[in-house]
Amino acid sequence: MAEMNNRQAYFNYHIEDKYVAGIVLLGTEVKSIREGKLSFNDAFCLFDHGELWIRALYIGEYSQGTANNHIAVHDRKLLLNKRELKKWETRMKDKGYTIVPLKVFFTDKNIAKVEIGIGRGKKLHDKRETIKNRDIEKEIKRYLK
Repeated sequence: MAEMNNRQAYFNYHIEDKYVAGIVLLGTEVKSIREGKLSFNDAFCLFDHGELWIRALYIGEYSQGTANNHIAVHDRKLLLNKRELKKWETRMKDKGYTIVPLKVFFTDKNIAKVEIGIGRGKKLHDKRETIKNRDIEKEIKRYLK
């Protein structure tokens, strides 16, 4: 399992900026991510006392876990340096911006990382345009084959 992508985030938001952050996880959470038990449904990031937290990220319980297994949905802290935190917090104060998780992956050193993006929500007509462009690209690929 190399990485898990949040395809729905690109459909619902105009992503303007991306950043890779560390995430604080328990041992059973890491093992569950390796098994592919991760869901981005309704996941988002928020600031609390100058720290960035990811909320509603579902990581299923580890099948081999004991009584010390983790809770599937709870707030998890993201690890960023202070300069980046301040930069993103000021951008969040602008109306309409949201920070969403885009991808969870493991580095070469087997450290779990989260790619987060800041963006504005798309309107309904923007989503239709996205669908139309995707269909056009499929048609072009079909003709080129």
